[in-house]
Amino acid sequence: MNLDPHVPDGPLTQKWERHLFDMKLVNPANKRKFDVIVVGSGLAGASAAATMGELGYNVRCFTYHDSPRRAHSIAAQGGINAAKNYQNDGDSVYRLFYDTVKGGDFRSREANTYRLAQVSVDIIDQCVAQGVPFAREYGGGLANRSFGGAQVSRTFYARGQTGQQLLLGAYQALSRQIAAGKVTMFSRQEMLDLVVVDDRARGIVTRRLTDGAIEAHTADAVVLATGGYVNVFYLSTNAKNCNVSAGWRCHRRGAGFANPCYTQIHPTCIPSSGEYQSKLTLMSESLRNDGRIWVPKTEGDGRAAAEIPEDERDYYLERIYPSFGNLSPRDISSRRAKEMVDAGQGVGPLSNGVYLDFAEPIARLGRPVIAERYGNLFDMYERITGESPFERPMRIYPAPHYSMGGVWVDYNLMSTVPGLFVIGEANFSDHGANRLGASALMQGLADGYFVLPYTIGDFLARNGPSDVAEDHAACGSVRDEVLARSQKLLDAGGSRTADSFHRELGKIVWEHCGMSRNQAGLERGRGLIADLREQYGRDVRVPGSGKDINQQLELAGRVADFFELAEVMCQDALMRKESCGAHFREEHQTEEGEAKRDDEAFSHVAVWEFTGDTPRRHVEPLNFENVALSQRSYK
Repeated sequence: MNLDPHVPDGPLTQKWERHLFDMKLVNPANKRKFDVIVVGSGLAGASAAATMGELGYNVRCFTYHDSPRRAHSIAAQGGINAAKNYQNDGDSVYRLFYDTVKGGDFRSREANTYRLAQVSVDIIDQCVAQGVPFAREYGGGLANRSFGGAQVSRTFYARGQTGQQLLLGAYQALSRQIAAGKVTMFSRQEMLDLVVVDDRARGIVTRRLTDGAIEAHTADAVVLATGGYVNVFYLSTNAKNCNVSAGWRCHRRGAGFANPCYTQIHPTCIPSSGEYQSKLTLMSESLRNDGRIWVPKTEGDGRAAAEIPEDERDYYLERIYPSFGNLSPRDISSRRAKEMVDAGQGVGPLSNGVYLDFAEPIARLGRPVIAERYGNLFDMYERITGESPFERPMRIYPAPHYSMGGVWVDYNLMSTVPGLFVIGEANFSDHGANRLGASALMQGLADGYFVLPYTIGDFLARNGPSDVAEDHAACGSVRDEVLARSQKLLDAGGSRTADSFHRELGKIVWEHCGMSRNQAGLERGRGLIADLREQYGRDVRVPGSGKDINQQLELAGRVADFFELAEVMCQDALMRKESCGAHFREEHQTEEGEAKRDDEAFSHVAVWEFTGDTPRRHVEPLNFENVALSQRSYK
């Protein structure tokens, strides 16, 4: 497996500009000769499809939703980072780059991370021009706030619905190209496999969810923008249908899968209230700007929050991390919350949360100011829990949220399969082993608007059009494989639903490969997953047929892929014998309980190759020429 990152030469600050000049261009009149498939219609997919349509390519965009507007990106609340320094508080492109590398515990590629920070400033201008209603100050300038892991205000927001507004901006750009005939939209279609001919991605095979038809679609390049895989945990902040299948099917066709053990846990979620839940509710991390996080100092203290005096409260983040306090990054904040709950200091009916208290900022700033900042989030919390955050503290607890692992890509966002590009959360992360809050939307739009359109043009200019059509033998072969997999699930005729298996799998992964891991637990987890996977193959029950609407069949295929992913997650975590960011091995921690990296042995990206038997591990070394590798400190 070739893991050449193709990082351009030259100084870090000039790499992208030099690369832009060195890339080959496609004559505007020739762009109409090229076909591009985009799978996914979230921020990354919609922005990529719209931009390439605008450039003149023939684009086909696929989504399993009835509309691109229903993509998971729409659920993001808090904001989007950009290094525009509106607050004059010392931010810069380099500081955003450094904060991202530091937040990711020095496990990202320098060149990619710097480019992400570099193009972030263009995102805001693009979105304002689209009419995205970012919050504004009294004088009319755009407003910013800070997020966990940074001491500057660089997060642009739209009052708790940033993802929605950004997606609507990308969607209107996409709709314009649909109307112009440059983008053809395929809704209610799910990618089930990749077509590879002569070692180049030439198309995809999909299932039409409205009638079960299996179809092949060919193009000169394929773009994967299908999001992350944290629904492997079953309970997560992701939309219920988010899955790994598209990326995993590409992995089985030769695409390397990188760093699957890096899954981020979000610290600001509403705690689980029972076994009946199918997902967890995310509350925006922006709440940590003003809210104070605490637990009772006494184990098993069952008193209401108002009855616990100030000197009997442990504001543990402010105590442990005085410089960052409640703005400590997600991985650290999540682990500390878990420690408090595990120590018996949890709050709420199930003792499974910590308090996020707004009493002090309400007294200091007044209720109207807090209502202006967080009113919609407070309303959502009250509708779900029956408790008003104006009257009593919110209860929060960490939940699986974002995957830093994904399909490996080089500097051009191309996988190890030529012609297969992967953008947004679907690729392994520019963030490293952890993600700063408000950076996911930044990566999705950076990739779609400002990186991929250039790099895919270079590929097409160098390789020319594909001569593979839908009637090619390879398309027929892949269609047959897809049909065979579906039929195998239908024929199992077992006694359990795919959903029940998924719930059990999620509990295993959460317990043994969640916020905290150790060797014994990971080894036990691998064994349990393998046993459950074998049981799944013979005891899953999928009613109906493959020739009609069948949501149970869709789910069963996704769960089968989650099983394979979960095994590799545990294996990846076992082999990374260090702690860094969201990957915390209990055997590798400092005396103060912080992550302890091993830079000599593990300063690399771990990339897994599918072999059909035991996965093969490869590494891409990470070379740090611009930042010094140091122990993270938020104290």
